[in-house]
Amino acid sequence: MQTDSSFTFVLFGGTGDLSMRKILPALYEAHRAGMLAASGKIVAVARHEEDRAGYLQWVNEHVKAHVAKSGIDEGAWASFVDRIEYVKLDLGKAEDFVKLRDALQDQSGTRVFYLATGPSLFVPICHALASVGLNENARIVLEKPLGYDLRSSNAINDAVGEIFAEEQIYRIDHYLGKEPVQNLLALRFGNALFEPLWRREWVESIQITIAEELGVEARGDFYDNTGALRDMVQNHLLQLLSIVAMEPPHSMDSDSVRDEKLRVLRALKPIDPRDISKVAVRGQYHAGVIRGTSVPAYATESGVKTDSATETFVALKVEIENWRWAGVPFFLRTGKRLADRVAEIVVNFRAVPHSALGASALRAGANRLVIRLQPNEMIRLYCLAKKPGEGMNLSSVHLDLAFDQFFKEGQMEAYQRLLLDVINGRLALFVRRDEQEAAWKWVEPILNEWAASGKPKPYAAGTWGPAAASAMLAQHGTCWLEEEN
Repeated sequence: MQTDSSFTFVLFGGTGDLSMRKILPALYEAHRAGMLAASGKIVAVARHEEDRAGYLQWVNEHVKAHVAKSGIDEGAWASFVDRIEYVKLDLGKAEDFVKLRDALQDQSGTRVFYLATGPSLFVPICHALASVGLNENARIVLEKPLGYDLRSSNAINDAVGEIFAEEQIYRIDHYLGKEPVQNLLALRFGNALFEPLWRREWVESIQITIAEELGVEARGDFYDNTGALRDMVQNHLLQLLSIVAMEPPHSMDSDSVRDEKLRVLRALKPIDPRDISKVAVRGQYHAGVIRGTSVPAYATESGVKTDSATETFVALKVEIENWRWAGVPFFLRTGKRLADRVAEIVVNFRAVPHSALGASALRAGANRLVIRLQPNEMIRLYCLAKKPGEGMNLSSVHLDLAFDQFFKEGQMEAYQRLLLDVINGRLALFVRRDEQEAAWKWVEPILNEWAASGKPKPYAAGTWGPAAASAMLAQHGTCWLEEEN
């Protein structure tokens, strides 16, 4: 489906890593699929001394490698780069924003400003846009992290909110655009099979994991002042938790969905600082081996302080104090330099209360739903079946929804979906300010306690994190999915 109207997509940080790896490839895929209005334009903005030809050469060198598996269609690529203009802009020069306004004067339709920059630049850019009248009839996209804590997040939101109305602000979290997350909503609210089971009477526990094999790469300076709790938990993991646990919305319009997510975030049981050691584990990777390659310790990475107490791993036990989920533990986990790259949601259903078929039917986790977000997106339902042959011997089997096999159409990448939603004015998959505030309020006691306490627990790169993360689940009679397998 094509975008509703003409648009001008202004990309601040147009030469940056995020633009090259995610944003421009996503716009190219939307263009190739015929989803962008023919009159739509892309205006890249950066400080580099380039003309349009020089910028397009940069795009050719750095974007093509990140296009999806289907590769480049040279005809589509040529017509895509025809959409792109380049404006050199120094944020410290007011006259450069006048030049930007003049460059946009002949463009019609929706105007989108995407800030693929550091959060410290969000407010100066917004003020500069307003100074030349570019905040009117426009949408602004803010990348994470939006602040360092609740206070700084509120400061940014207050400043941006003076210039753009809330319905103009799109706070992006790309995990919400992933196909399996959308399918989770379809499974829950479109099928009578799952919704009656989606509650404390039938769910024993839920795990949400976002694991990375990579370390901090070239982001040591940024990451050492951020850490896994701010970088991943406050946004991605709590957003996934709210999608899993939310009540059925009245409709799929933006405020109905976000109202239900907010109710979950506000129902999170506050963490008492005295209990943090029981429900929160933080770790930091040391040297190790990943897929046969030796990797260094976090403290020796470029840009990282040698005595750093920044966590690269977090595991949490979370409870939701409402009627549907009271007493059900949610286990959240994220980390760098772990044994595998995987993002998944695991719903463990309770065992049957009594079985005439033997102990296998009473095993925890015999019935389980696994929603894999990456690397291979799929949904898998585990259940028990009789083994062929004599006797009533049960074995675990699974039913798969593998999207690439079941649906012949190509899958839409998360950024592609979200960028189309921005252009078309759909806010449901973006984070509202009150959601963000609720997440920061819940996270802050952990941040404060960790800032006042000792160093994170060490774990070897290439493992699944500190042993304390496994011990935390063992106290509840369960384990992480990979440990069971």
